[in-house]
Amino acid sequence: MINKIVGSAAEAVREIHDGAAVMIGGFGEAGSPIELIHALIDHGAKDLTVISNNTGSGHVGLAALIENKQVAKTICSFPRTANSKVFPELYHAGEIELELVPQGTLAERIRAGGAGIPAFYTPASVNTPLAEGKESRNINGQEYVLEYGIKADFALVKAETADRYGNLLYHATARNFGPIMCTASNVAIVQARKIVEPGSIDPETVITPGIFVQKIVEITTPADESKLVEDEMSYP
Repeated sequence: MINKIVGSAAEAVREIHDGAAVMIGGFGEAGSPIELIHALIDHGAKDLTVISNNTGSGHVGLAALIENKQVAKTICSFPRTANSKVFPELYHAGEIELELVPQGTLAERIRAGGAGIPAFYTPASVNTPLAEGKESRNINGQEYVLEYGIKADFALVKAETADRYGNLLYHATARNFGPIMCTASNVAIVQARKIVEPGSIDPETVITPGIFVQKIVEITTPADESKLVEDEMSYP
């Protein structure tokens, strides 16, 4: 019988290797898989390429992973926010690489990667520095820039509910990049607040089908990133 449940966050991330490309869900604190990220810090994999919406806050979660010098490159839309303390310093010191991508383009590049679409044209970055060196094309009188789909070795995603098959439900805006990251990664690793029996989730409400999920760990009381930042916590 299919059972994708693993016993701990540490077990869930132990196959992530040096040099891996890792997608990490979240929009600020919403949907940020803090426990999986902290387990990855403990695991120690380095030279990672991280694909995410931002670079984390304070000294926890993704920011802590970056601060621990485990990330060589980040592909994101918001490398600097109000509580970004770590990434800007490392970037200006030349210790981490940045590929800046408009948020809509980032979402579509991930979606395209998961759908098997190698590239697409978008007007988002036309006549900006982000279009420099990229192929462009005029279609029906409109200029477009060519962008490539993104795939990753692993994805770390936070869900509200899962079953042992890997079918997922999300809580409100915590859904954000999770569904498309599951489709665009070779191994989708999910922390869920609740794991229920098969059949407990109405098939009509499933957001991420289990075919796109490889590992699930139950984290019943996930950390609140904003609270950790407010309390000036750090990890490890």
